[in-house]
Amino acid sequence: MDILGKVRKLESTIARKMDRAAQGLIGQPVRQPLEIVHFVLEAVEQQIQPAGRGRQVFPFNRIRVLLLASSHAARARLEAVCEAQPPLRERISERLRAASCEVTDLTVTLTYVGKARPDWTTPECHVEFARVAPTGHVEQPVASKAPRLELTVTHGAADRRTYAFATARVDLGRCAEVRDGRHRLIRTNHVAFADGGDANETVSRRHAHIGYDPRSGAYRVHDDGSAHGTAVIRNGMAMVVPRGSRGLRVCSGDEIVLGQARLRVRIDADC
Repeated sequence: MDILGKVRKLESTIARKMDRAAQGLIGQPVRQPLEIVHFVLEAVEQQIQPAGRGRQVFPFNRIRVLLLASSHAARARLEAVCEAQPPLRERISERLRAASCEVTDLTVTLTYVGKARPDWTTPECHVEFARVAPTGHVEQPVASKAPRLELTVTHGAADRRTYAFATARVDLGRCAEVRDGRHRLIRTNHVAFADGGDANETVSRRHAHIGYDPRSGAYRVHDDGSAHGTAVIRNGMAMVVPRGSRGLRVCSGDEIVLGQARLRVRIDADC
């Protein structure tokens, strides 16, 4: 007799019943983990404030997301979705950037609880916002401005052949706008490869991004969970960019490989 298997099956059955019971008490349909993630993103988006002259701001730098996990299985399902690429914090940052909000010093904390509180707006989760003043410690001086970054398309087709930036983040992907299943904008690609063409089809819609690190004064390329991978070619040697890592530093003369598409890098302040 497979006692361990029966115990696991019983635990899974109890977990499903507890999840359904938690929802049945209030008569609302059960939200799936991905639906909960979208609910959190909408809650964040609702806090964006107009700042005049077409500008928008997000007034908080601390977000605490409380998630109802009535069992180990329920928590495992939530963690799998919230930590998948891109993780929830990155999804929130992308949603804010898409609304032209500056994202600095943002901390997102996930807390799993066994019982929802009466003040929650929805039984599955609750989002709390706060603004914390910076501490009084003295930071080490950092570079104040990103150097000029020039990207030239050498393989594949984009809306332009050459792009120039001096910003903290540059998103790379296929199509200028990336929308979810409900047609909501979740990302705008600064370098947008066109639909169609063998090379372009290997570029994911959210393929990669280049971020500027003011402490080191360097640009780094990060893979955003692409289907065909990201790499950097330097002096004839290819270096794969691992997913979910700190990325790889890029220098003038490097080529960034997105699937089969390529971009040549030029940086005014070189490595």
